[in-house]
Amino acid sequence: MSTPKAEEGRSAGQRKITLGLNPPSNSGDEEYLCRAVAWLSWKPSGEIGENPAGTHRIRSMGDQEETRPSKKARASLGSGGLTAFALRLGKQLAEGDGNVAFSPLSVYTTLGLVAAGARGETLDEILAVLGASSPDDVADFVRSLAADPSGSAGPLITYAYGVFHQEDMELTPAYCNTAAESYKAEIRAVDFAKGDPEKIREEINKWAEAETNNLISEILPEDSLNHLSRFVLTNAIYFKGVWENHFPETLTENREFHRLGGAAVDVPFMTFGPGDRSLFLSYHKEFKVLKLPYKTGEASAAPQARYSMCVFLPGKRDGLRAMVDALAAGGSVLDHVPKYPSNVRKVLLPKFKLSFFCRLAEVLKSLGLVDAFSGGADLSGLVKKSSCDMCLDEVYHKAVVEVNEEGTKAAACTAVVARMMCAMVTSSKEFVADHPFAFYIVEEVSGAVVFAGHVLDPSTSQ
Repeated sequence: MSTPKAEEGRSAGQRKITLGLNPPSNSGDEEYLCRAVAWLSWKPSGEIGENPAGTHRIRSMGDQEETRPSKKARASLGSGGLTAFALRLGKQLAEGDGNVAFSPLSVYTTLGLVAAGARGETLDEILAVLGASSPDDVADFVRSLAADPSGSAGPLITYAYGVFHQEDMELTPAYCNTAAESYKAEIRAVDFAKGDPEKIREEINKWAEAETNNLISEILPEDSLNHLSRFVLTNAIYFKGVWENHFPETLTENREFHRLGGAAVDVPFMTFGPGDRSLFLSYHKEFKVLKLPYKTGEASAAPQARYSMCVFLPGKRDGLRAMVDALAAGGSVLDHVPKYPSNVRKVLLPKFKLSFFCRLAEVLKSLGLVDAFSGGADLSGLVKKSSCDMCLDEVYHKAVVEVNEEGTKAAACTAVVARMMCAMVTSSKEFVADHPFAFYIVEEVSGAVVFAGHVLDPSTSQ
């Protein structure tokens, strides 16, 4: 069949956005990195790597959450749906023992691409998990992220989507239109049934590597595809932002970071130096929030977009999980982010590099997305009914995040694999992040959580 042609010039599905940022803050006894571009949990150590040690399989979280949204009463999209999804997903990923980094936005929009082809109970469950009223709501949200009216200097963020489908499986015209027009997806026909699944896996991994500026070289692990695979839907995000106020590299020095369990490790801490400084820092009952805005171009034509990293630092050294649980229950990140600057006497924030890979099928099932992975899955809006005996097999996600004196570089990729169903204020303050914290990279106007993470140990990337 003929498939929509990828847009000329830039890689299909990739959008370049240059936007400004404002920093968020919340309180606690010590520093907490804000989350918005990826959820991170980490322990201090080395470089971002592709080694097997960085692979985490997220186990089943047991019974489905009691607090998941009603299938009929859905939250509004944007800051509501995405933020609630980010917090609930982050809470599940925090059950592990290591650092966590992920892109709620990447997972969310890729599931939106699935929703565009889902029908019946399958669609209902996806929308409930996303907190959206319809697939068009998610598509509209994706289109809003693509806006790039200025092209001026500032945080660079690109999005790309891909649809890799069995060559003799005819996509519906409506799905082709949504994928190509709303998601700007690159659509490729491949032969899972009679071809070499390993070569197709390499092709998709090369696509991910190119779209993440070489930060992610593999999203599909070995044996993730076989002759029963029928389509792979992908998303890739690349982000590079420079701090509005950079940390002088000459002032970076090693200090103790207190890991969960009490052990301490020496890691490089960034600081602004002595003296009060006007920063976005807020104190709350159980935590603090430091908002670090990213620099935006002076001539930016998109003042509505403001990217910041918000570090959420619990008051207690072992308070990360309790804080994450409380945030998930409240369903909000931006409510805690400081809106006005205050005098801050001291800031200490560790440098870190994180790399995190996970399989999300069991986690998503625990959030309420069950039907899509079962024999009752209805994906008839994606392919014609005669070839629609398919269900989701697995959802793979990988994110890398590096934070240093100059700013942040991050990338994330999500791949959904489907198979045939057969075979199945004014006083001076301080912010010392010397114990586990959470961070979010967010776009404050829309409330989009782009990246998030938990740092349990800054001395390690895993």
